[in-house]
Amino acid sequence: MTSIPIATLLAERWSPRAYDASAVVSPEQVRSLLEAARWAPSLGNTQPARYLVGVRGTPAFDAILATLNSGNQAWARRASLLLIGVMVTTNKKGEVPYAEYGLGLASENLVLQVVELGLIAHQMAGFSPDAVHAAFALPDDAVPKVAIAVGSPASPEVLEEDWRIEREKADRVRLPLEEFAFTDRWGKPAL
Repeated sequence: MTSIPIATLLAERWSPRAYDASAVVSPEQVRSLLEAARWAPSLGNTQPARYLVGVRGTPAFDAILATLNSGNQAWARRASLLLIGVMVTTNKKGEVPYAEYGLGLASENLVLQVVELGLIAHQMAGFSPDAVHAAFALPDDAVPKVAIAVGSPASPEVLEEDWRIEREKADRVRLPLEEFAFTDRWGKPAL
């Protein structure tokens, strides 16, 4: 955690892989997560973010899980909810500018709402966009960009590989502000 005061939601957000396979995410919680994502800002209110939603025990969950790489499948199968964040690249006016940025903002809103609800989330790039297109019959202008696992935390010992257990227990580390924000010229710390 940071020693500089930031919003609790931000300080408590992290990306664990140890999920409680018996936990359930309620329909109200799913609606809350999607509503948070829906209210994210987007350039010109284009709202390019869409989500494929799979609750554990449903065919949609199994279909999303099947699109994940094997390393992610090993732990994500215990999540209560799997989502695929999709950006829509065109609308009736033509190409949607900054669609990927809009999906990123919506996904961050969703993940922060996860924290607010006392749940955990892990965003993943390790999945097959082609498999998502095929499994969910996406149109050509719908581009899957991120998979997200949501659920309740479990002990790191539920993870099979020792390296995953160690990673789960590791401290969260970020660049120091001196290497993150610059002024006057690149490399000159702003603070």
